[in-house]
Formats: sequence, structure tokens, C-alpha cells
Amino acid sequence: MGIDAALQRYVEKTEYRHALGLPAEVTERYEMLAQGEYNVNYAFVHPLTGEKLVLRINQGSQMHLKDQIGYEANALGLIEDSGRTPRVLYVDSSIESTGNGCLVMNYLPGSALDYTDPEQLRGAAECLADIHSVRVTRDSVLIDPGSPLEAILNECEEMVSVYMESPLADRSLKLKIRDLLDLAWRFVRQRRDAAPYQCCINTELNSTNFLAAPDKVRLVDWEKPLYGDPAQDLGHFLAPTTTFWKTDVFFDADTMEQFIDHYIEAVDGRFDTHGLRARTERFVTVTCLRGVTWCAMAWVQYREADKELMNESTRRKLDQYISDDFIDYITGYVTQRAVAGGHE
Repeated sequence: MGIDAALQRYVEKTEYRHALGLPAEVTERYEMLAQGEYNVNYAFVHPLTGEKLVLRINQGSQMHLKDQIGYEANALGLIEDSGRTPRVLYVDSSIESTGNGCLVMNYLPGSALDYTDPEQLRGAAECLADIHSVRVTRDSVLIDPGSPLEAILNECEEMVSVYMESPLADRSLKLKIRDLLDLAWRFVRQRRDAAPYQCCINTELNSTNFLAAPDKVRLVDWEKPLYGDPAQDLGHFLAPTTTFWKTDVFFDADTMEQFIDHYIEAVDGRFDTHGLRARTERFVTVTCLRGVTWCAMAWVQYREADKELMNESTRRKLDQYISDDFIDYITGYVTQRAVAGGHE
């Protein structure tokens, strides 16, 4: 089956098979699809319907949630009508479940987003516009951080503490990261503009979380959704710490402006985009800190080898992020934008 004994026992459970309409005997084959930092995904074909499905097993929560998989499933239910996300068919967050809970969703076709393809970038802008246009109320299951820029920096402080307290960390890099965080705090405290519209946002828009297919671009991996400003998603998508993660791409100013133009065009008046461009610029600035501090934390965790899930491409990339050259580049990038302060 391509799965371990514990998972095999789970997929044999009557409750699991009945909920998905699977035959009593396990005839479907589970094959590794993707492994991230906090989840493992297996693909399988339903033996009766022929539909390709994904079994997603959670191993931890970035958000420190007791029911991470339930939170993710509920968020996906809120935005299902966008037509851009997986459809959840089954969820089990009980203590008897495998890992820290699991869900089953439909498989979506496509390949990782190509940042160098203008048509795929336009498709990504349209994808986000459709998701963000789904109306979600403030009293939904989604967490509302309240002051998102400050919330991101507070998260950065929590993550970077792992690096700052580690004997493995480089002292000079500690000082550089601390200076970078102090700069970002000064930048954020000078700006208190509120978003005129809030919705379900993904907050983790790496190229591999998008699936580009001939008909449309879709977005998977809803591990950390929030109720927030759509500009936060745009800022994360465009930030150099995001684009460099799985590729070697940094967007130039024209590409970033065109992406926002395409996004506003795709929104097509479905919600208020006033001030979106300036807020996106501010989220780009602060997202750089989130990328650096997460990498600093993960760099230590990978060397201490106490993580349940290890991703080899992540291991290699972390050394690039936690280096003098990269930290110096991000410092210059953030300094330039902090001085400019965003524009309408």
C-alpha cells in the first residue's frame, strides 16, 4: 500500500470506509503525494467512483491549535464556493485518528506555479481574487489577529527566540536579525490603517501551494488561514522571502505592480479595494521578517533533529536564508520600503 502499519490499520476502520463509501475490503492503493513541514499527503483512487482523492495527515500545528485539522477543514468549507480550493469529503480530529488528525479531499490537478510565466501569474491573481471575494463573517471559525502587522511581528519574535537562544546560532547573524526586527517594529508602529474589507486569507502563498492547470489556477494547503486583509495574502505572495523559497526568483517592481493590477481587475468590484496597493506594500515589508525568522527557527530545529517531518529541499534552502548575504539583502530591501512607507 505504500503506507506504514498504523495508517494501514486506520484506513481499514469501518467508520473511515463507510464515511467515504469505500468497500469493506481495502483495495485502493495509497501513494505518497507530498510531505511538508506539518503534514503528509497520500493520493489514492476511490475503487468505486474512480475519483482521485487525497488523504492528508497532520503532524503538528504552526498555530498551536488543539484541532489543527478541524480548523483547516472548516476553513476550506467556508471558501468552497470559490471553485479554487479542495473540497473536503471527510475529517477526523479525534484522539483515535492517525497522527494529529486527518482529512480526505478531492485531488486537484496541476503543477507548481511558474513565476516566470506571465499567464500563470495572472491566473494566480484571478485565483486569489475569487477566493477573497467569498463573503465570510467576522464570527466565523477563522482566527482574527486584530492588528495583523503587529501579529506577524509578534509571531516573528516567538519564532526567532529559538535561534537567539540556541548555541548553534551565529552571533553576528543574531545581531543582524535583531536589528532587522527593530527596524520593522518602528515601521509598523507608524502605520495604523485598517482594511475596508476582510475575508478568509491563506497567509502561506508559496509557489508549490498553487496548482496551475490549463483551465485555471487553484490553491491548496490551507494550514494557516485567518480572517484578515486580502492585502496580507498579496504581500506574502510578492515578498522575496516567498518567491525565493522554492525557486531563485525575485519579482521586480513592474511585475509586482502588474500582479496587483491583475488582481484588482479580477476582483471586478466584488469588494472594496481602496488602499489595497499601499497596504500590500506594507505587508510585503513585514512578510520578509516572517520568512527570515521562520527560517532561523527551522535552521535550529533541523540541526537538533527533533522534528518529526524533515524535508530535504527545506534543509538545503535554510542555509541560503540564514546567511550573511541573504540577511544583508533583506535588510536593504526592508530599509528601502520602510523609508518609502508604501504608496497609493
